[in-house]
Order: sequence, then structure tokens, then C-alpha cells
Amino acid sequence: MTAYRPDALIASDISAYLELHQHKSLLRFLTCGSVDDGKSTLIGRLLYDSKQIFEDQLSALESDSKRVGTQGQAIDFALLVDGLAAEREQGITIDVAYRFFATEKRKFIVADTPGHEQYTRNMVTGASTADLAVILIDARKGVLTQTKRHSFLAHLLGIRHLVVAVNKMDLVDYDQAVFDRIVDAYAEFAQSIGIQDFTPIPISGFQGDNVTTRSDAMPWFGGPVLLDHLESVEVNGDIDRIKPFRMPVQWVNRPNLDFRGFAGLIASGTIRPGDPVRILPSGRTSTVARIVAMGGDKDIAVAGESVTLTLADEVDCSRGDVIATADAPPQAADQFKATIVWMDPAELLPGRAYWLKLGTQTVSAVIRAPEYAIDVNTMARAPAKTLALNDIGVAEIVTDRGIVFEPYAESHDLGGFILIDKLTNATVGAGMLDFALRRAQNVHWQAVEITREAHAQQKGQQPRLLWFTGLSGSGKSTIANLVEKKLHALGKHSFLLDGDNIRHGLNRDLGFSDQDRVENIRRIGEVAKLMTDAGLIVLTAFISPFRAERAMVRSLLPEGEFFEIFVDTPIEEAERRDVKGLYKKARAGEIANFTGISSPYEPPLAPEIRIDTTRTSPEEAAEQIVEAIMGVWSPML
Repeated sequence: MTAYRPDALIASDISAYLELHQHKSLLRFLTCGSVDDGKSTLIGRLLYDSKQIFEDQLSALESDSKRVGTQGQAIDFALLVDGLAAEREQGITIDVAYRFFATEKRKFIVADTPGHEQYTRNMVTGASTADLAVILIDARKGVLTQTKRHSFLAHLLGIRHLVVAVNKMDLVDYDQAVFDRIVDAYAEFAQSIGIQDFTPIPISGFQGDNVTTRSDAMPWFGGPVLLDHLESVEVNGDIDRIKPFRMPVQWVNRPNLDFRGFAGLIASGTIRPGDPVRILPSGRTSTVARIVAMGGDKDIAVAGESVTLTLADEVDCSRGDVIATADAPPQAADQFKATIVWMDPAELLPGRAYWLKLGTQTVSAVIRAPEYAIDVNTMARAPAKTLALNDIGVAEIVTDRGIVFEPYAESHDLGGFILIDKLTNATVGAGMLDFALRRAQNVHWQAVEITREAHAQQKGQQPRLLWFTGLSGSGKSTIANLVEKKLHALGKHSFLLDGDNIRHGLNRDLGFSDQDRVENIRRIGEVAKLMTDAGLIVLTAFISPFRAERAMVRSLLPEGEFFEIFVDTPIEEAERRDVKGLYKKARAGEIANFTGISSPYEPPLAPEIRIDTTRTSPEEAAEQIVEAIMGVWSPML
């Protein structure tokens, strides 16, 4: 007689459960709307009615429900989702809560997003991967500002299916007239922002009416109940399979010398061995030799599958490239119009370089000053010079090289991107590429025959960029001028770019705001690069207060040509000198955005040369700098 083995039974049950759900389609959806419209309660009801709650969860839920009070009902379904302590204490959703559940027909991932305006970025995060949005409206309140905001964001982020769930119908006696008025008001608004279709459903998440089963209290409603609609709506994965083939390459699979494949997640389309493909952005063509997956070779692969493709030809292909169908490839460009959602407490600085990550591609990108910001409460377009936390705006983006893309409306995978701060590695924004700017396709590099190496050889010197940075009054210009005099005496070809002098000409249109300071340094960096290309030793004397911009200029030059020289003078000493009287005016409030007083200065963390002007005279400093760049290396002076 075989002994009873509960562990074997459990393993068998789990295996059967996984097999049952493996081939079901997946719908990602989110709930959104005004504060206290019942989003968390609705999700909790779906989880409860679909029997997705374990016994220990149910016991904890019943205990918590008694503690917080549930209007006479035994279970507060919202507590299933409101996981943060702050949410339970305040009775609101703050973070995006994701839950998984499944029915006999489909698997679901649902995101419960916050309703408050200050959490717009959280709502955008939840919406970025959703196929469907459930917009909840309190039957007692009707269409509110938050309703419009979240509908606009869902539409902006390309969510194709919208459900308008008029909740808390039990609190208006299930009155059809109330429901009809709300639907008419929403339809009028939806049409004004371009929403062509939506599905209205009257529900009560608290009582369960029309959530998973049809309500006897609303016999006048002939549409689908919410769960039936979620089970039957077409998901984006089905649409993606009939689009042209696209696969961003995640990595080159090279386990040995006899195998070289390109691994990635298929974003759209279908692929078979023998299909012709094009590698972008290079444009090289080949054909698929094999499709390798976990279970072995496949005869066909479709959108949503992770595979490794081998090609018939030895072509140059690496991470960030895109393998596409040969006769219908995506575009490549380096200038775009984009919609940006700003997610960082620090404002966007137009002209600053950020990392832009689109699919498996990562490039350096500069965001120009926004054309306008969108008021998500009124949908109005307002002029904007920057974007603050939770702002949404439209701006031009310039990348340092061409990237493979498709408009976000056509492909979320090749049209949606995130922005990353280069210094902190924090994600500061997300966005959608609308289209490539025509000039990006018409402007090309002109080949020249006299190279930068030839220019340098003619002058008999190695190009250098000596970047003097420090507070106003630190002595940058004085030391830089002395250094150039010594270089000139040695027969070196040099040129000094001074901050004050440049603002009389090239940068006369710029002020001293953070944005203008960023643009000031960007322009100087580009000019300095051109001068080093001509073989010159370039000296620049600018406050250049931000590390990010100094790092940007460094990245423009070959390794070893950029020398960051920190003229380290305490602000008390700089103020004591105050030759131009600027600190005195700044202290009196007569000069705005003055570095060190009302605007920050970020000192270098690891400069090539540091000059302590409290211990070193300008003449001594100049001598030490010349010795350093001529080959006598002494990093800390």
C-alpha cells in the first residue's frame, strides 16, 4: 500500500495549474479615476469572486476589515490591494499596486493606480503596458477633473480599449437616468480629446453588481458585465502578431565558435526560417537560418516570444540593433518630436544630455526647451520653458546617433522611451516618440579629407581642452590667461575662450537661469570640440556649475584630451576679492541666479588638476598646469 504523500499531490496540482494557464491569453489592464471612486474595492472584488485569495489572506482580510470598519459588510475588498501602510491609514492609493488573477478563459494583470494629481507619474507607469483601462466614475459625483485627466493620459499612452465603469450605483438606487446622464457627459468629453469608442457599464464594486455576475437590481442594462468584457476584448498581443516583424536584439549569443545567434523578445510580427530580414540601423540584409528557443528549434515564432535567431550570412549585428522584415523595415533618425512625462522632483534642464533608453537601444539625448506643456485638468496647451514633476509636455529631442524607431501610436516597443540622469542613474522621465523631424533625414555628415590627426601633426602638438571651472572670483580667467601666455612662448598653438567674452557674442542671447547655463556650456563644448579638431590647445574659463554639462563636454572628446582644472577657492575668499562687485549685488538681491549665492555650484569629484588658490599664486598655478599637460603628471596640485 502506497503511503499518502501530500508533497507529491501538491506538486502535481501545481503542475496541472501551470499547464492549464500556460496557453491562455494575457490581458493587462488598469483601474483609474478620481480619489475614492472605488478602484481598489473593485479589484478586490474581482480577486475575491474569481477565487484568487488564499485562506490565510482571507483570514487577515477579515481581521483588518473589522479593525478599520466596512459599513456593515464583513469584508473590505480594498484592503486586498492597498498594500502600503500609508494607504490604509489615509484610505487612498499612493503607489501602483499590481495583482495577478485568472479565470477559465484568460489571465490578467491589473494595476491599481492612484487618483491624486501629484501621483500622475505613478498612473503613467501603470498605463505604459496596459491593453485596457477601466475608468471609474462615482455615480453620485459624475465626471470629475480626475476622470478627464486619467482618460486623457490613457488615450495619450495609446490604450485602445476603455471601459467607463459607473460605480456605486447602489448609492443612487440603481437609477438608469443617473447612469445615462453620466455616459452622455463622458461621451461629449471623450469626443473632444479624440476618444472614438468606450464601453459603459453600471456597477457596484461594494455589492458586486455587474462585476462578475449580472445584477438583478439593474434589469434595464443589456450590455456585458465587467468580467465578461475583460475576458472577450481583443488584446494587443493579438494585434502585434499581424504587424511586420520586429525584434530588438538584447544580446549576441556566442556560446562557442560554431554558434552565433541574436537573442531578443519579438515585439511584433511572425518569423520563420528562410524569411529575409534587414538589420537596422546598418541596413544589411540576410535570411533567417534557425529559430532557437528553450525547447529546441522552432518552425515559427510570433510576437511575445523570446528566441535566438541565427542568420545565413556573417553580418554585423549587436545589442541595440533591430532585426526586421526586409521589405518593411522601421525608420532610423536622430531628431524627433516627442511627448514627455517628467517624473523627477528636479526640473528638466533643456540642453542637458540624458540617457535615452528605447527598447534595447541606449543613446545620449538632449531635450530642447518644450514647445508647450499640457494642462491635464483642462487639456489646454500652455507655453513652457521646462517641465516639473508630473508635467506633460511636447519637445524636440536630439540623439547623438540615429536610433531605430516607430511612432508610439504604431509600436509601444519602438516608440516608448525613458530618460535617465547620467550622474545619478535615476529615471527622470518617460515619453513617446511622435515622429521624426524631416531635417533629421536631410542633414548628413560631409566627409573631409584633412583629419584632426593631420591638423595636429601640422602643428606638432597634441590637441587638448583645458577646462577651468570654479566660482566667480576664484581666479579662473587670470590663471587661464597666464597658462596661454606660457604655451604661446613655447610655440604652441592655442586659443582661450573666456566666459565673459563669449557672452558678448556667441551667447549674448542667454541669461543666467539653470536652463541658460546648460545651453551656454553646450555651445562652448561644441565650439571647443571644433577647435581641438583643428589641432589647437583650447582653454576655457567658465563657472560651468553643473557636473552633468562638464561630463557632456568630456564625452565629446577622445580619451585623454579633456583636462578638468578645478580652481578651488572658498566662497568666503572669492567674496573677499569680489573685484567686480558681483557678490555684493547678489547678496543685496540685485543679481538673480548667482552661483554660490542663489544658484548651486557642483564641484568636480575627480578633476585632473586641482588648484588651491589659498596656497598657490596664479603664477605658480600656471607653471604647474603647463608642466602637467606637457607630460609631468601631478594630479593633485
